[in-house]
Amino acid sequence: MGRVPPLNSLAPFESTVRLGSMTRAAAELHLTHSAVSRQIASLESHLAQQLFVRDGRGVTPTDEARAFAAAVARALDMIVGAADTVRRPAHQPLVVSCEPTLLQRWLLPRLAGFSTETPLHLSTSGGPVEFRTDAIDAAIRRDDFTLSENTRVRTLFAEWIGPVCHPDALTADGADASSLVRLNTQTRPDAWDTWTELSGRVVADGSTQSLEHFFLTLQAASAGLGIAIGSYPMVADDLSTGRLIAPWGFVPDGSRYVVLTPESAPPARTESLFRWLCDQPDTVPPPHLQARRP
Repeated sequence: MGRVPPLNSLAPFESTVRLGSMTRAAAELHLTHSAVSRQIASLESHLAQQLFVRDGRGVTPTDEARAFAAAVARALDMIVGAADTVRRPAHQPLVVSCEPTLLQRWLLPRLAGFSTETPLHLSTSGGPVEFRTDAIDAAIRRDDFTLSENTRVRTLFAEWIGPVCHPDALTADGADASSLVRLNTQTRPDAWDTWTELSGRVVADGSTQSLEHFFLTLQAASAGLGIAIGSYPMVADDLSTGRLIAPWGFVPDGSRYVVLTPESAPPARTESLFRWLCDQPDTVPPPHLQARRP
C-alpha cells in the first residue's frame, strides 16, 4: 500500500476544485480560509506537486488537480454511502425530496398505494441535489438543470405541457382566449413561450398575472382565475374529473422527471420506491390530448 495522503486535506482540496474558490470551500466545510489553505499546502507537500495556479484573483486547479479531485470525490461518496449503511438502522426513514408541485398534485394522491416496512419522510425542494451535504436518500426532479456527477439517474416519465383552464372559463375549442387572464409562474417563466414554439399555435394576449410557484398557478387555473400552462402528469386527475380542460392538448417539451440517488449508495434501499413509482398509471396524454400543429 502506498503512502496515504493526509486525509483531513482531501475534503478541503475537493471542495476548492469543485467550487473554484478556497473561500467558498471554507464556507461549505465550516472552516476558515487559512485552514483550507494550510490543508491544501500540506497535500501539495505530500504529493510534491503544485495543485493550483495562484494569482491575485484566486486559484485555478491544474489538470492533474482536476483529475485527482474527481477520484477523491468518488472515494468520499463511497465512504459516505458506506457510513450511512452502517449507521442507519432498519427503521430509519427513507428520506425523499420531491419538487413541490409534483409532490402535491401527483405523488401524494397516489401514496396510499405505496407499501413498505421502511417509514417514508417527504420533503419539498427543487433543482440541483448535493447528496454529500443533503441528508436525503433520493430526489424526484424535472431534469431542467445540470445533474451532479456521481449521481444515479433513472427516468420516470416525460414532461408534456399545454394550456389548462376551468371548463366554464373557455369554450372547448379555445375560442376567444384573449378574454382570459394569462397565468404565469416565476418558477417556469418561459412556459408560455416554450409551448407556443412547440405547438405552433399563437394565443392572443390578454391581461396577465404572475404567481410565485407552479402549484399556485395550477390552483388559480382550476379556480377559474385564468389560463395556465399545465404539466399533464400534474393535471391529469383534474382533467379526468372535469375540473380543468385542455383546449389545445399537450406537447412534449423535451424534459423528463427522474429519480436521483447517490451512485455510491446501495440501490436496494430505494429500489421498492422506484419500482412503485414506475408502476403508476401512464403519464402520457391520450391521443385526443396530444396536440397537433395547426
